[in-house]
Amino acid sequence: MQFPFEPPNNRKFDVVGFGTNAVDYLIQVPEYPAFDSKLELNDYVQAAGGEAATTMVGLQRLGLKTSYVGRFGNDGAGDFGLKSLDDEGVDTSRSQRVDGARTQIAFIIVDENTGERTVIWKRDKKLQFTENDVSDEISESARVLHLTPHDTRAGIKLARKAREIGTIVSIDIDTIFEGVEDLLPLVDILISSAGFAESFTGIRDQRAALDRLKFKYGCKVIGVTLGQRGSLIHCANEFFETEGFAVPNGCKDTTGAGDSFRSGFLYGFLSGESIEESARMANAVAALKCREIGARTALPDIRELNNLLRS
Repeated sequence: MQFPFEPPNNRKFDVVGFGTNAVDYLIQVPEYPAFDSKLELNDYVQAAGGEAATTMVGLQRLGLKTSYVGRFGNDGAGDFGLKSLDDEGVDTSRSQRVDGARTQIAFIIVDENTGERTVIWKRDKKLQFTENDVSDEISESARVLHLTPHDTRAGIKLARKAREIGTIVSIDIDTIFEGVEDLLPLVDILISSAGFAESFTGIRDQRAALDRLKFKYGCKVIGVTLGQRGSLIHCANEFFETEGFAVPNGCKDTTGAGDSFRSGFLYGFLSGESIEESARMANAVAALKCREIGARTALPDIRELNNLLRS
C-alpha cells in the first residue's frame, strides 16, 4: 500500500528534527545487576544520542538532507553533542546553547548477553522550548517535520503550521506528556513503542490499541516497534506486520533502535516506497544499528542497508 499523502517538494531540508539530543554514558555489564549488589563492569563509553538527533543522523547517513533544532548546555557534553551532529553533516544552525544549563545525559546499562539496555536519563528544565521560542520557518523549511513531544506546546505550534502548508508531521513517542492529546491530531505518521500504545489506551492487544489511537486522533499512518519481532503498522483499516532482521554478528546494544527504525521508515516514505517496504527498511536500519554499542555508532549508509535488504 502506498502512503495516503505526499511530501511537498522544493523545501530546504528533507527532514527537520525538533526534540531531544543527549550524551549517553553506556556501561557494559556481563548481566543486569541485582538490587543491592556489586558488579564489575566490562567496559564503558561516551556516545551521542537522543531520539530526534539520532533519527536525523540516521537519515543523513542514508543520503537525505536534514536539520536538527534543539538545545544544548554550555558545557563539555554540549560541545560533544553538537560536534557529533556537525561532523555527520546535519544542519545545526537553528540549534542553541543555553547558558547555565546542563546538556541532557543518560546513563545506560547494557547487558552483554542480550544487548538489551536500561536507560536512566535527566533533562535540564532550562533546555525546554516554549511556543514563543520556535518560528514558523522551522516547519516551512521541511518536507517532513519529525518531533519528540518533550516540549509539547512548542511542538503543537510547529505541527499546526506544518498542517497549514502541507509539511508532513511525524512523531516519535514513548512516554505520555502533558498536552500530548492536543498534539496527536496534528500528526500524520505516529510510530510509538509497544509499551506506549498499551499504557496510553489501556488496551493490551496491539492491533486494538492502534485502532483506538487512529479512531481517536486521526493519524493516517500509525504503528509500533516490536523489537526483534519487527513492527506493526496500521493504515486505511489494514495492518502490516513486518518481521525484524537478525543483527549481523549478534546484537550488542539496542540503544537507539527505535530512533533508527524511524530513520528507515521516513527514508522509505521520502523515497517513494510503499508502507510495507518502508517498514522493512526501518527494521533493517534498526538491526544494523544494534551491531555496535551506542545509539549512532553503527547506523548504516545506503550501501549497507541495501546489502541487508537483498540478503
